[in-house]
Amino acid sequence: MTRPDGEGLTDQERYDQGMAVRREVLSDAHVDRAIAGTSPLTADFQDFITRVAWGDVWSRPGLDRRARSVAVLTALIALGHHEELAMHLRAALRNGLTVDEVREVILQSAVYCGVPAANTAFRIAAEVYVDAP
Repeated sequence: MTRPDGEGLTDQERYDQGMAVRREVLSDAHVDRAIAGTSPLTADFQDFITRVAWGDVWSRPGLDRRARSVAVLTALIALGHHEELAMHLRAALRNGLTVDEVREVILQSAVYCGVPAANTAFRIAAEVYVDAP
């Protein structure tokens, strides 16, 4: 039986649960590209992030996906992980955030992560949301 918190699941069940969540959050197209790009060098890492990040953490019941997106966006802004930020800006909309709410997350990050980090985040968001209202 699959549990939302991942407790008691086999590695395969955690992987399957993680893949389902990963596809819901990031999109089939994104995940298909990531999987297609898997090499012998990166195969263990792809398995790890699918089981642990998506199958364990993103599957936990303690936060909804909107809240997880807010936390992830803030962390990525703070740490300057711009490639991941673009991906998770798209995911934030899939998780129910609006562009206006993302703007507020970035503005809030200016206070706690720094103005240069927020400036870069706004630039990336403008590129990602070029067609958004």
